[in-house]
Amino acid sequence: MIHILFFVWCLVNYYDNYGVHGIHHTLQEDLELERQLQLINKTPVKSIHTKFGYIVDCIDIYKQSAFDHPLLKNHKLQRKPSFQNSFEKASVMNSSTKSIFGLEKDECPRGTVPIRRTTKNNLIQSKLLSNNHILLQDLPGVHRAEVYLVGDGPYYKVSGANSIYNPKVSRNDQMSMSHIWVQNGPKDATNKISIGWHVAPQYHGDDTGSYVFSSWTSDNFNKTGCFNLICSGFVQTHPTKYIGARLDIVSIYDGLMMETEISITKDLKGNWWINYLGENIGYFPSKLFSNMNSADQVGWGGRTFTPLNTLSPQMGSGYLPDNNFVRACYFRNISFQNDSRTDYGPPQYATEKNQDKPSCFGVHYYGNLGHELGYSLLFGGPGGDCGN
Repeated sequence: MIHILFFVWCLVNYYDNYGVHGIHHTLQEDLELERQLQLINKTPVKSIHTKFGYIVDCIDIYKQSAFDHPLLKNHKLQRKPSFQNSFEKASVMNSSTKSIFGLEKDECPRGTVPIRRTTKNNLIQSKLLSNNHILLQDLPGVHRAEVYLVGDGPYYKVSGANSIYNPKVSRNDQMSMSHIWVQNGPKDATNKISIGWHVAPQYHGDDTGSYVFSSWTSDNFNKTGCFNLICSGFVQTHPTKYIGARLDIVSIYDGLMMETEISITKDLKGNWWINYLGENIGYFPSKLFSNMNSADQVGWGGRTFTPLNTLSPQMGSGYLPDNNFVRACYFRNISFQNDSRTDYGPPQYATEKNQDKPSCFGVHYYGNLGHELGYSLLFGGPGGDCGN
Protein backbone atom coordinates (compact mmCIF):
# COMPACT_ATOMS: atom_id res chain seq x y z
CA MET A 1 0.00 0.00 0.00
CA ILE A 2 2.84 2.37 0.85
CA HIS A 3 4.47 1.63 -2.51
CA ILE A 4 1.21 2.37 -4.34
CA LEU A 5 0.77 5.68 -2.53
CA PHE A 6 4.35 6.61 -3.32
CA PHE A 7 3.78 5.77 -6.99
CA VAL A 8 0.61 7.88 -7.08
CA TRP A 9 2.43 10.81 -5.42
CA CYS A 10 5.22 10.57 -7.98
CA LEU A 11 2.68 10.45 -10.81
CA VAL A 12 0.84 13.53 -9.53
CA ASN A 13 4.12 15.38 -9.00
CA TYR A 14 5.23 14.46 -12.50
CA TYR A 15 2.11 15.93 -14.07
CA ASP A 16 2.28 19.02 -11.85
CA ASN A 17 5.78 19.77 -13.03
CA TYR A 18 5.92 18.42 -16.56
CA GLY A 19 2.56 17.02 -17.66
CA VAL A 20 1.25 20.28 -19.06
CA HIS A 21 4.12 20.50 -21.51
CA GLY A 22 4.73 16.79 -22.00
CA ILE A 23 8.39 16.98 -20.95
CA HIS A 24 10.07 14.32 -18.85
CA HIS A 25 13.74 14.60 -18.10
CA THR A 26 15.78 11.41 -18.03
CA LEU A 27 19.14 11.21 -16.33
CA GLN A 28 20.80 11.53 -19.72
CA GLU A 29 18.79 14.69 -20.48
CA ASP A 30 19.69 16.16 -17.08
CA LEU A 31 23.37 15.49 -17.76
CA GLU A 32 23.01 17.21 -21.12
CA LEU A 33 21.41 20.23 -19.43
CA GLU A 34 24.31 20.40 -16.99
CA ARG A 35 26.77 20.21 -19.88
CA GLN A 36 25.01 23.09 -21.63
CA LEU A 37 25.04 25.16 -18.44
CA GLN A 38 28.80 24.71 -18.13
CA LEU A 39 29.22 25.97 -21.69
CA ILE A 40 26.91 28.97 -21.22
CA ASN A 41 27.98 30.07 -17.73
CA LYS A 42 31.63 31.00 -17.89
CA THR A 43 33.78 31.22 -14.76
CA PRO A 44 33.09 34.70 -13.35
CA VAL A 45 35.61 37.22 -12.10
CA LYS A 46 32.85 38.37 -9.74
CA SER A 47 29.21 37.42 -9.12
CA ILE A 48 26.44 39.81 -8.11
CA HIS A 49 23.21 38.65 -6.46
CA THR A 50 20.51 41.06 -7.63
CA LYS A 51 17.55 42.15 -5.53
CA PHE A 52 15.31 40.33 -8.01
CA GLY A 53 16.74 36.92 -7.15
CA TYR A 54 18.85 36.14 -10.20
CA ILE A 55 22.65 36.32 -10.43
CA VAL A 56 24.74 38.47 -12.75
CA ASP A 57 28.27 37.24 -13.46
CA CYS A 58 31.09 39.58 -14.43
CA ILE A 59 32.81 37.73 -17.28
CA ASP A 60 36.06 38.57 -19.04
CA ILE A 61 34.87 40.38 -22.17
CA TYR A 62 37.02 38.09 -24.35
CA LYS A 63 35.77 34.87 -22.72
CA GLN A 64 31.98 35.31 -22.96
CA SER A 65 30.01 32.42 -24.40
CA ALA A 66 29.28 34.26 -27.67
CA PHE A 67 32.70 33.23 -28.92
CA ASP A 68 31.82 29.55 -28.48
CA HIS A 69 29.52 29.78 -31.49
CA PRO A 70 31.14 27.78 -34.31
CA LEU A 71 30.69 30.70 -36.72
CA LEU A 72 32.51 33.08 -34.36
CA LYS A 73 35.66 31.12 -33.58
CA ASN A 74 37.87 33.68 -35.31
CA HIS A 75 35.68 36.70 -34.66
CA LYS A 76 37.50 39.83 -33.51
CA LEU A 77 35.73 41.64 -30.68
CA GLN A 78 34.22 44.99 -31.70
CA ARG A 79 34.05 47.37 -28.75
CA LYS A 80 32.29 50.13 -30.69
CA PRO A 81 30.14 50.17 -33.84
CA SER A 82 31.82 51.30 -37.04
CA PHE A 83 29.51 54.15 -38.01
CA GLN A 84 29.59 57.88 -37.50
CA ASN A 85 26.10 58.59 -36.22
CA SER A 86 26.13 59.25 -32.49
CA PHE A 87 23.27 58.32 -30.18
CA GLU A 88 21.60 60.85 -27.97
CA LYS A 89 20.52 59.96 -24.48
CA ALA A 90 16.84 59.09 -24.33
CA SER A 91 14.60 61.28 -22.26
CA VAL A 92 12.36 59.83 -19.59
CA MET A 93 9.04 61.62 -19.72
CA ASN A 94 7.69 63.07 -16.46
CA SER A 95 10.29 61.29 -14.33
CA SER A 96 13.79 61.41 -12.95
CA THR A 97 16.79 60.38 -15.06
CA LYS A 98 17.64 57.42 -12.84
CA SER A 99 18.70 54.35 -14.78
CA ILE A 100 15.78 51.96 -15.05
CA PHE A 101 17.82 48.78 -15.49
CA GLY A 102 21.31 47.37 -15.18
CA LEU A 103 24.08 47.46 -12.60
CA GLU A 104 25.54 50.45 -10.80
CA LYS A 105 28.77 51.86 -12.17
CA ASP A 106 31.93 49.87 -11.37
CA GLU A 107 30.03 46.86 -9.96
CA CYS A 108 31.78 44.71 -12.55
CA PRO A 109 35.60 45.01 -12.61
CA ARG A 110 37.22 46.69 -15.58
CA GLY A 111 37.66 44.37 -18.54
CA THR A 112 34.56 42.34 -17.69
CA VAL A 113 30.94 42.56 -18.82
CA PRO A 114 27.72 41.66 -16.96
CA ILE A 115 26.10 38.42 -18.10
CA ARG A 116 22.94 37.18 -16.44
CA ARG A 117 23.57 33.63 -15.19
CA THR A 118 21.50 30.96 -16.93
CA THR A 119 19.77 28.37 -14.73
CA LYS A 120 18.65 24.85 -15.55
CA ASN A 121 15.05 26.06 -15.45
CA ASN A 122 15.92 28.77 -18.00
CA LEU A 123 17.17 26.07 -20.35
CA ILE A 124 14.10 23.89 -19.84
CA GLN A 125 11.72 26.78 -20.40
CA SER A 126 13.62 28.01 -23.44
CA LYS A 127 12.99 24.63 -25.07
CA LEU A 128 9.27 25.09 -24.42
CA LEU A 129 9.42 28.61 -25.85
CA SER A 130 11.18 27.35 -28.96
CA ASN A 131 8.18 25.09 -29.60
CA ASN A 132 5.71 27.94 -29.05
CA HIS A 133 7.70 30.91 -30.26
CA ILE A 134 5.85 34.20 -30.00
CA LEU A 135 7.86 35.64 -32.89
CA LEU A 136 6.79 33.02 -35.45
CA GLN A 137 4.56 34.34 -38.20
CA ASP A 138 1.35 32.30 -37.83
CA LEU A 139 1.45 30.46 -34.52
CA PRO A 140 -1.94 29.74 -32.87
CA GLY A 141 -2.29 31.68 -29.61
CA VAL A 142 -0.15 34.61 -30.81
CA HIS A 143 -1.85 38.01 -31.23
CA ARG A 144 -0.26 41.06 -32.82
CA ALA A 145 -0.72 44.83 -32.86
CA GLU A 146 2.16 46.10 -34.97
CA VAL A 147 3.11 48.59 -37.67
CA TYR A 148 5.73 47.78 -40.30
CA LEU A 149 7.18 49.40 -43.40
CA VAL A 150 5.74 48.37 -46.76
CA GLY A 151 8.37 47.58 -49.36
CA ASP A 152 11.51 45.51 -49.60
CA GLY A 153 14.08 47.94 -48.25
CA PRO A 154 16.96 47.70 -47.98
CA TYR A 155 16.83 48.88 -44.37
CA TYR A 156 19.76 49.25 -41.99
CA LYS A 157 18.22 50.67 -38.83
CA VAL A 158 14.99 50.80 -36.84
CA SER A 159 14.48 52.90 -33.71
CA GLY A 160 11.95 54.53 -31.40
CA ALA A 161 11.24 55.62 -27.83
CA ASN A 162 8.99 53.02 -26.20
CA SER A 163 6.91 53.44 -23.03
CA ILE A 164 7.44 50.65 -20.50
CA TYR A 165 4.52 48.93 -18.76
CA ASN A 166 3.88 45.75 -16.81
CA PRO A 167 0.91 44.04 -18.49
CA LYS A 168 -0.89 41.42 -16.43
CA VAL A 169 -0.62 37.73 -17.28
CA SER A 170 -2.91 35.16 -15.69
CA ARG A 171 -0.84 32.06 -16.42
CA ASN A 172 2.81 31.16 -16.04
CA ASP A 173 3.01 30.09 -19.69
CA GLN A 174 1.73 33.38 -21.15
CA MET A 175 3.86 36.17 -22.58
CA SER A 176 3.32 39.82 -23.45
CA MET A 177 5.92 41.90 -25.24
CA SER A 178 6.75 45.24 -26.86
CA HIS A 179 9.45 45.22 -29.51
CA ILE A 180 11.11 46.56 -32.61
CA TRP A 181 12.61 44.27 -35.21
CA VAL A 182 14.60 43.89 -38.41
CA GLN A 183 14.20 40.86 -40.64
CA ASN A 184 15.05 39.54 -44.07
CA GLY A 185 14.28 36.54 -46.22
CA PRO A 186 11.32 34.28 -47.00
CA LYS A 187 9.00 32.98 -44.28
CA ASP A 188 10.61 29.55 -43.93
CA ALA A 189 14.13 31.02 -43.75
CA THR A 190 13.61 34.33 -41.99
CA ASN A 191 16.63 36.07 -40.49
CA LYS A 192 15.36 38.24 -37.63
CA ILE A 193 16.48 40.33 -34.64
CA SER A 194 13.95 41.60 -32.14
CA ILE A 195 14.56 43.70 -29.01
CA GLY A 196 12.36 45.36 -26.41
CA TRP A 197 10.76 44.39 -23.10
CA HIS A 198 8.51 41.51 -22.15
CA VAL A 199 6.61 39.84 -19.33
CA ALA A 200 7.46 36.13 -19.50
CA PRO A 201 7.11 34.41 -16.10
CA GLN A 202 7.79 30.96 -17.49
CA TYR A 203 11.18 32.16 -18.69
CA HIS A 204 12.00 34.33 -15.65
CA GLY A 205 11.38 31.88 -12.81
CA ASP A 206 7.68 32.78 -12.28
CA ASP A 207 8.53 36.48 -11.99
CA THR A 208 5.80 38.60 -13.61
CA GLY A 209 7.99 41.70 -13.84
CA SER A 210 9.00 43.40 -17.09
CA TYR A 211 12.43 42.48 -18.50
CA VAL A 212 14.71 43.72 -21.24
CA PHE A 213 15.01 41.04 -23.93
CA SER A 214 16.51 40.29 -27.30
CA SER A 215 16.05 37.41 -29.71
CA TRP A 216 17.51 36.30 -33.01
CA THR A 217 17.27 33.58 -35.64
CA SER A 218 18.70 32.82 -39.07
CA ASP A 219 16.01 30.30 -40.09
CA ASN A 220 12.69 31.41 -38.52
CA PHE A 221 13.57 29.65 -35.24
CA ASN A 222 13.73 26.25 -36.90
CA LYS A 223 17.22 25.26 -35.73
CA THR A 224 18.85 28.56 -34.81
CA GLY A 225 18.24 31.42 -32.41
CA CYS A 226 16.88 32.00 -28.94
CA PHE A 227 15.85 34.59 -26.38
CA ASN A 228 18.66 36.49 -24.68
CA LEU A 229 21.85 34.46 -24.12
CA ILE A 230 20.43 30.94 -23.92
CA CYS A 231 22.35 30.21 -27.10
CA SER A 232 25.70 31.74 -28.03
CA GLY A 233 25.81 34.57 -30.54
CA PHE A 234 25.16 37.97 -28.95
CA VAL A 235 28.34 39.83 -27.94
CA GLN A 236 27.97 41.93 -24.77
CA THR A 237 30.07 45.12 -24.68
CA HIS A 238 28.43 47.49 -22.17
CA PRO A 239 29.90 47.44 -18.63
CA THR A 240 26.61 47.89 -16.71
CA LYS A 241 23.52 47.42 -18.91
CA TYR A 242 22.78 43.86 -19.99
CA ILE A 243 20.20 41.69 -21.75
CA GLY A 244 17.77 39.91 -19.42
CA ALA A 245 17.77 42.71 -16.82
CA ARG A 246 14.60 43.43 -14.87
CA LEU A 247 13.19 46.92 -15.31
CA ASP A 248 13.09 48.78 -12.00
CA ILE A 249 10.31 51.24 -12.81
CA VAL A 250 7.36 51.07 -15.22
CA SER A 251 4.73 53.51 -16.45
CA ILE A 252 1.45 54.11 -14.65
CA TYR A 253 -1.73 54.44 -16.69
CA ASP A 254 -2.66 58.13 -16.97
CA GLY A 255 0.28 58.99 -14.69
CA LEU A 256 4.06 58.60 -14.54
CA MET A 257 5.58 57.67 -17.90
CA MET A 258 8.78 55.62 -18.15
CA GLU A 259 10.36 54.96 -21.52
CA THR A 260 13.49 53.65 -23.16
CA GLU A 261 14.89 54.57 -26.55
CA ILE A 262 15.80 51.42 -28.44
CA SER A 263 17.38 50.78 -31.81
CA ILE A 264 18.88 48.07 -34.00
CA THR A 265 21.53 49.32 -36.43
CA LYS A 266 23.83 47.62 -38.90
CA ASP A 267 27.37 49.02 -38.82
CA LEU A 268 29.78 49.27 -41.72
CA LYS A 269 31.31 45.87 -40.88
CA GLY A 270 27.95 44.12 -41.07
CA ASN A 271 27.31 43.71 -37.33
CA TRP A 272 23.85 44.53 -35.94
CA TRP A 273 24.11 46.66 -32.77
CA ILE A 274 21.36 46.97 -30.18
CA ASN A 275 20.99 50.16 -28.23
CA TYR A 276 19.00 50.95 -25.07
CA LEU A 277 18.70 54.37 -23.47
CA GLY A 278 21.11 55.82 -25.98
CA GLU A 279 23.89 53.34 -25.19
CA ASN A 280 25.17 50.41 -27.22
CA ILE A 281 24.70 47.19 -25.23
CA GLY A 282 26.35 44.86 -27.71
CA TYR A 283 25.89 43.33 -31.15
CA PHE A 284 24.97 40.33 -33.26
CA PRO A 285 27.92 39.54 -35.57
CA SER A 286 27.12 39.35 -39.27
CA LYS A 287 28.38 35.76 -39.50
CA LEU A 288 25.42 34.52 -37.44
CA PHE A 289 23.02 35.17 -40.29
CA SER A 290 22.47 33.47 -43.61
CA ASN A 291 20.74 36.42 -45.28
CA MET A 292 21.08 39.68 -43.37
CA ASN A 293 23.17 42.08 -45.41
CA SER A 294 20.18 44.36 -44.96
CA ALA A 295 16.58 44.06 -43.75
CA ASP A 296 13.55 43.86 -46.02
CA GLN A 297 11.19 44.62 -43.11
CA VAL A 298 11.34 46.73 -39.96
CA GLY A 299 8.56 47.41 -37.47
CA TRP A 300 7.24 48.45 -34.08
CA GLY A 301 4.49 47.13 -31.78
CA GLY A 302 3.40 44.39 -29.42
CA ARG A 303 2.55 40.71 -29.24
CA THR A 304 1.00 38.28 -26.77
CA PHE A 305 1.02 34.52 -26.50
CA THR A 306 -1.29 32.17 -24.59
CA PRO A 307 -1.98 28.43 -24.93
CA LEU A 308 -5.03 27.45 -26.97
CA ASN A 309 -8.47 27.83 -25.40
CA THR A 310 -7.28 30.23 -22.70
CA LEU A 311 -7.85 33.95 -22.20
CA SER A 312 -5.15 36.20 -23.67
CA PRO A 313 -3.05 38.42 -21.37
CA GLN A 314 -2.88 42.20 -21.59
CA MET A 315 -0.64 44.00 -24.06
CA GLY A 316 1.12 47.29 -23.32
CA SER A 317 -0.76 49.26 -20.67
CA GLY A 318 -3.74 46.93 -20.94
CA TYR A 319 -5.81 49.59 -22.74
CA LEU A 320 -6.73 50.09 -26.38
CA PRO A 321 -5.35 53.16 -28.18
CA ASP A 322 -7.51 56.23 -27.50
CA ASN A 323 -5.30 59.02 -28.90
CA ASN A 324 -3.85 59.65 -25.43
CA PHE A 325 -0.13 59.02 -24.99
CA VAL A 326 -0.31 58.59 -21.21
CA ARG A 327 -2.83 55.76 -21.48
CA ALA A 328 -2.02 53.30 -24.24
CA CYS A 329 1.53 52.07 -24.81
CA TYR A 330 3.44 54.11 -27.37
CA PHE A 331 6.39 54.32 -29.67
CA ARG A 332 7.37 57.91 -30.40
CA ASN A 333 10.03 59.41 -32.65
CA ILE A 334 10.19 56.18 -34.65
CA SER A 335 12.59 56.11 -37.57
CA PHE A 336 14.43 53.89 -40.02
CA GLN A 337 17.48 54.10 -42.26
CA ASN A 338 17.79 53.07 -45.90
CA ASP A 339 20.79 53.25 -48.27
CA SER A 340 21.29 56.92 -47.45
CA ARG A 341 22.07 56.02 -43.81
CA THR A 342 19.89 58.95 -42.72
CA ASP A 343 17.10 58.65 -40.15
CA TYR A 344 13.62 59.02 -41.66
CA GLY A 345 10.19 58.91 -40.09
CA PRO A 346 7.86 56.51 -41.93
CA PRO A 347 5.16 58.30 -43.95
CA GLN A 348 1.72 56.84 -43.30
CA TYR A 349 1.29 55.62 -46.89
CA ALA A 350 4.45 53.49 -46.49
CA THR A 351 3.18 51.53 -43.46
CA GLU A 352 0.76 48.69 -42.83
CA LYS A 353 -0.87 47.27 -39.71
CA ASN A 354 -0.43 43.73 -38.47
CA GLN A 355 -3.51 43.49 -36.25
CA ASP A 356 -5.41 40.23 -35.97
CA LYS A 357 -7.87 40.84 -33.07
CA PRO A 358 -8.87 44.54 -32.97
CA SER A 359 -11.44 43.93 -30.22
CA CYS A 360 -8.64 42.68 -27.94
CA PHE A 361 -5.60 44.61 -29.18
CA GLY A 362 -5.39 47.72 -31.31
CA VAL A 363 -2.70 49.74 -33.05
CA HIS A 364 -2.93 53.22 -34.55
CA TYR A 365 -0.15 54.95 -36.47
CA TYR A 366 -0.42 58.75 -36.50
CA GLY A 367 2.45 59.69 -38.76
CA ASN A 368 4.29 62.88 -37.76
CA LEU A 369 2.76 64.61 -34.74
CA GLY A 370 5.68 67.01 -34.39
CA HIS A 371 7.29 68.35 -31.22
CA GLU A 372 8.36 65.61 -28.76
CA LEU A 373 6.16 62.90 -30.28
CA GLY A 374 7.40 62.96 -33.87
CA TYR A 375 6.35 59.92 -35.89
CA SER A 376 4.33 57.96 -33.35
CA LEU A 377 1.98 55.04 -32.77
CA LEU A 378 -0.16 53.70 -29.95
CA PHE A 379 -0.88 50.00 -29.40
CA GLY A 380 -2.10 47.45 -26.84
CA GLY A 381 -5.28 46.26 -25.22
CA PRO A 382 -6.96 44.25 -22.48
CA GLY A 383 -6.80 40.81 -24.11
CA GLY A 384 -9.39 38.35 -22.83
CA ASP A 385 -11.44 36.03 -25.04
CA CYS A 386 -9.67 36.59 -28.32
CA GLY A 387 -10.60 33.37 -30.07
CA ASN A 388 -7.25 31.61 -29.76
